[in-house]
Amino acid sequence: MSTNSFATAGTLHVGDARYAVHRLADLAPPDLPYSLRIVLENLLRHEDGDGAAGQIHALLNWGDHSVHETAIDLHPARVFLHDTNGVPTLVDLAAMRDAITQLGGDPARVNPSIPAELVVDHSVVADVFGRPDARERNVEIEYSRNAERYRFLRWGQTNLRNVAIVPPGTGIMHQVNVEHLARVVMVDQGWAYPDLCLGTDSHTTMVNGLGVLGWGIGGIEAEAVMLGQPLSIRLPRVVGVRLHGSLPEGATATDLVLTITELMRRHGVVGSFIEFSGAGVAEVTLPDRATIANMSPEFGSTCAYFPIDEETVRYLRFTGRPAGQVALVEAYAKEQGLWHDPGRRIRYSEVLDLDLGAVVPSLAGPRRPQDRVALSAAKPAFRQALRDRHKGLASTGDAGRSKRVPVLLDGEATALDDGHVAIAAITSCTNTSNPSVMVAAGLLARNAVRRGLRRKPWVKTSLSPGSRVVTDYYDKAGLTPYLEDLGFHLTGYGCMTCIGASGPLIDEVTAAVREHDLSVVSVLSGNRNFDGRINPDVRMNYLASPPLVVAYALAGTMDVDLTTDPIGTGSDGRPVYLRDIWPTPQEIRSVIDATIDPVMFTTAYADVFSGDDRWRALDAPTGPTFSWDGDSTYLRRPPYFDHMRPEPAPQADIVGARVLVKLGDSVTTDHISPAGAIPAHTPAGRYLRELGVAPFAINTYASRRGNHEVMMRGTFANVRLRNQLVPGVEGGYTCFLDGNEQVTTVYEAAMAYRETATPLLVIAGKDYGSGSSRDWAAKGPALLGARAVLAESFERIHRANLVGMGILPLQFLPGDSAESLGLTGYESYTVSGLAITADGRLPVTVTVTADDRVFEATVRLDTAREVTYYRHGGIMPYVLRTLCREDSTLNS
Repeated sequence: MSTNSFATAGTLHVGDARYAVHRLADLAPPDLPYSLRIVLENLLRHEDGDGAAGQIHALLNWGDHSVHETAIDLHPARVFLHDTNGVPTLVDLAAMRDAITQLGGDPARVNPSIPAELVVDHSVVADVFGRPDARERNVEIEYSRNAERYRFLRWGQTNLRNVAIVPPGTGIMHQVNVEHLARVVMVDQGWAYPDLCLGTDSHTTMVNGLGVLGWGIGGIEAEAVMLGQPLSIRLPRVVGVRLHGSLPEGATATDLVLTITELMRRHGVVGSFIEFSGAGVAEVTLPDRATIANMSPEFGSTCAYFPIDEETVRYLRFTGRPAGQVALVEAYAKEQGLWHDPGRRIRYSEVLDLDLGAVVPSLAGPRRPQDRVALSAAKPAFRQALRDRHKGLASTGDAGRSKRVPVLLDGEATALDDGHVAIAAITSCTNTSNPSVMVAAGLLARNAVRRGLRRKPWVKTSLSPGSRVVTDYYDKAGLTPYLEDLGFHLTGYGCMTCIGASGPLIDEVTAAVREHDLSVVSVLSGNRNFDGRINPDVRMNYLASPPLVVAYALAGTMDVDLTTDPIGTGSDGRPVYLRDIWPTPQEIRSVIDATIDPVMFTTAYADVFSGDDRWRALDAPTGPTFSWDGDSTYLRRPPYFDHMRPEPAPQADIVGARVLVKLGDSVTTDHISPAGAIPAHTPAGRYLRELGVAPFAINTYASRRGNHEVMMRGTFANVRLRNQLVPGVEGGYTCFLDGNEQVTTVYEAAMAYRETATPLLVIAGKDYGSGSSRDWAAKGPALLGARAVLAESFERIHRANLVGMGILPLQFLPGDSAESLGLTGYESYTVSGLAITADGRLPVTVTVTADDRVFEATVRLDTAREVTYYRHGGIMPYVLRTLCREDSTLNS
C-alpha cells in the first residue's frame, strides 16, 4: 500500500461502518475535474516513493500544458473481459504458465492479482430468427460450436485466482456491468476506493454513466495489469461538455448519442477524457447517460464521464444494489468531492456546449458511427451513398439503375432492389440497456400491428437484448406478442448482430444479392457499422434507435422518407405514417413506471455466476497448467514464448522491410482482424475445411480467437479491405514483391516473406486502428512478421496494442503522408536509429529510407514503460521475464 507521504490517509464513517480512505479534499484543488480526482486517489493509494510522488505533483499541476507529457501509472480496481477477448487472454496466461514452468518458475505465479470478471456474450449468433424457439435453437447451436472454448473458460475459472465468469445467456457485458457488477466504490481490506474498471472491450466506457471511471484497453494490456503491472498513460486533456435544456418530444437517447458522436469527432477528442457537467446533467437519466458513455470510443475519446449525483444513487437503489453499498457510494462521493455540483467551476482543457433541445431524430451511416444524418435527410443521403458506389451512373441524377430482382419469399412473388433492408436488429448494449428506447420500440410495434402493418418478407428481424430484465418488462407490459407479430422474436441475450454475429441473410435474399450485386442495407440499434462488420453480404449499414429499427422493418427500404412518406398501408386500406404510430413520451414513461422495479434486477442477477444446466454440465479440465489438444481447431498454444531467452536481444534497426499492405484513412480493427463469419473460401476457411470442419461449423473469427492459426489467416482479410498495393481489389489480397509483383492473399504473401526472413511494414493514413479494442489486430500482424506500422495517426487503444506485441508505431511528421512523400509501397524500407540509449530511451524520431527517399518519422512510444515493453518484444515477454526474476529472487 501507499507510503502516505502526502499525509492523506484518513477514516470515513458511514453509519456504523468505518473505512480507510485517502482524503482528496486535503490535497486536490477544488477545480480539478471529477475524473482526475479518481486518478489522483489511485496514485495516492499506490504511491511507493519510486517516481509516484512526481506523478502526483504533475497531476496537482494539471492544466499546465507541460504536464501532459507526464506519464502516470494506474492500477485498476478490476479488469473486465468478454469471451472473445477473454479466451485469448486466458490462452496467453495458460501459455505463460507453460513457459514459466519450462524456465524453472512456478506456474501459480501467473495469476490475476486483481478481480477479473468475464461475461460470455460475444459467441451467440442469430442463426435462427422470427420464430418462437429462436432463442433456444441459437443457444443449442452456440454450445455445439463453442463447448470446447467454454470448457477452457471453466478451467480458467477453477485454476486462476480472482477469475469470475458470467456464463452464456445472461446478457451483454456492459449492461451486466451497469445493472449489477459495478460497485462505484470498492471495499478491500478495510479500504474504500473508486471502482476504476478497465476492460478488454472499448465500450467499457458505458460504466462512466454510473460514475465509474473506466475505459477499454487491449487484451495484451489487460494481461499485464491482471498480473500486477500498472497501466502507463500520459496525463490526458479533459474536455468539459456542458449540457443545457432537455430532449424534445420525438427525439431519443439514440439520437442524442449520434449527435454527440458527430460533434466530438468533428471537434477532435482522440485520447482525451470527456466529462459532462452543467445543469443539463440532471435532465439526463442514468440509462441515457450510459447510452452516451457507451459510445465514447466512437468519439475517439478515452472515456466519457458523468459525475455521481442523486440520479446515480437512485439508479443503484432501482437496480437492487444493497442499501449499505448505496450509502457508501453517496457518502464517499460527497466526502471526496466526487459529487456533482452544477455550480462548481471546473478547470477543463476546453469546454463545449450542447443544447439537448436541438437534437432531432437521426441515423448514422452507411459506414461510420460519426456519419450522422437527420431522419428527414436519410433518403437523399442514402441515394448519394448509392451514387458514390455506382459512379458510372452518377450522370442519371438518381440512385442509379433500379435492379428489381424478382424473388419468391414466403410463397409470394416480390422483388428486391438496392436499398432494401435485409437486416433489422434490435441489438447491443448501447440501446437495449435503455428502457425508454426499448419500450418505445415495443409500443411502436403494438401500434403498427393494431393498424395492420407487417414487416417486409425480405427483412431478417431479431431481438437480442443485453439483459433478461428487458424481456421481463416486455412480458409484463404485454408488448412481447406485438414484437413477435413483426418477427422480433427473442434470438438470444448477447451482442449478436452488433458484433457481426448476425447469421446469414434469408437464403433467397443472399442469392439475389450475390448474383446481382445488390446494395442491401442493415438497420441496427448498435454502436458500430464499419465495412464488412455486420454481414459480408450487406454493403450499407445504419445505426438507429430501436423504434426506428422497427419502423425500417415495416418500410423495408432505406429509399423512403419516414418523416413524409407512408410507412405502409393499414388493414383499412389507408396509408399509415410513422407519426401515426410513434408513441408519446407520456406513454413510454407510463409503461416504464408500471412495469420495471428493483425486484426484476435482483431476480435476474440472483445467481449470475452459476449458469444454466448446459454450463454446469461442461466437463472442465483440471490442473495448474492446461492440457492442449493438438487436434483442436479452437484452442492452440500460441507461439509467443517459443525460443524466448531470459534477457532480450539488443534492439536493432529494421533493414530491408517490404510493405505487406498500404492502407488509407480510418482503417478499423475490423478491417485488420475481422469479427464476423469466416467465409469458407478464405485462407482461414480453407484451413478449417482441410482439418475436417464442416461448413456450418466454421463459426466466426470472434469465436476462433484462441487459435492463432485461424487468426493469422484472418488478419487483413476483411471482405471490404482496400489495399492500395492491389488497386481495384477488395478483400484480403496484396502484392508479393518478389520481383514479379504477384497478387496473392495477405497470409500467403507473409508466409513467403518469412521464408526469406524479410521484415514487414504496414503503411496507413489517419486514425489507424479505430474501433474495437481488438488485441488480434496487433497479434495477427505480429505473427505475420510486421515489425512496424507507419501511419499519419493512431487510435489510442490500437497504438498501445501494437506496442504490447512488440510492433513499432511510427507516425509521419505533421504535413507528411505516404502521398506527399510519393511512397507507392513497392519500395524497400529501412528504419534507422532504433538503438536504446544509455538512459533506456529511444530517440524521438528515426530515419526511414524508402529506396531513394529519406524522411523522418516520430516514434510513438509515449512512455518509458512502453519503451521497456518494446525492448522486450512486447508486454508478455516482459512480464514473464519479470516473474522469472522474482521467482529466482524468492528461491535464492
